[in-house]
Amino acid sequence: MTTHVHVIENVLKANDEVAQMNRADLRAAGVFSVDLLGGPGCGKTSLVEATCAALSGRVNVAVIVGDLATQRDADRIARMCPQVIQVNTGKGCHLEAHHVRQALTRLDLRGVNLLIIENVGNLVCPVGFDLGQDVKVSMFCTTEGADKPAKYPYAVLAADAIVLNKVDLLAHVPFDREQFYSDVRHLHANVPVLECAAFQRQIDPWVEWLSSRLPRANKDAR
Repeated sequence: MTTHVHVIENVLKANDEVAQMNRADLRAAGVFSVDLLGGPGCGKTSLVEATCAALSGRVNVAVIVGDLATQRDADRIARMCPQVIQVNTGKGCHLEAHHVRQALTRLDLRGVNLLIIENVGNLVCPVGFDLGQDVKVSMFCTTEGADKPAKYPYAVLAADAIVLNKVDLLAHVPFDREQFYSDVRHLHANVPVLECAAFQRQIDPWVEWLSSRLPRANKDAR
């Protein structure tokens, strides 16, 4: 048991060291970075697509996409964003800082304002790994049910913001909105909850929150 704990601690320490290198490089380049977490099918890729479209002409966006396999999500996002890197983790259930570091070598960050890292679809493993991001955002959706914040509390506790997606389907799914908000507030009283319908491109609360953070990142970089 002691050996097992030490191995985990060493892995996290090594990851954190690379994450700090990523953070320093991104901030020096004036790039604000987001680690986007969420379960499979919650709408992460749709949110990234809609974000790139909404910010087009105002904010230069680059994207790193994590999946176990295929290039499909990156191909989708590439229609909206010219700089997209797909990272396939094989059996790995989350991105790690070294994945991001390798991807950064393939991106031209000159002029980029925002880096979105779409993590592997998972609400457990990605929570504990720092990628060097400025903020961590956890995404839930109405079709998953209202109990997910209570079942995956660390995804709430670690979040700088929460996106509740697929609110356009509220009339069609048994989603207890009051319970969802109660569980979120019990865990993280002040975290912003941003209601969206990403597939419909109805993401104004998310875009407003994200845009409010970008000037701060640019100021810190200077």
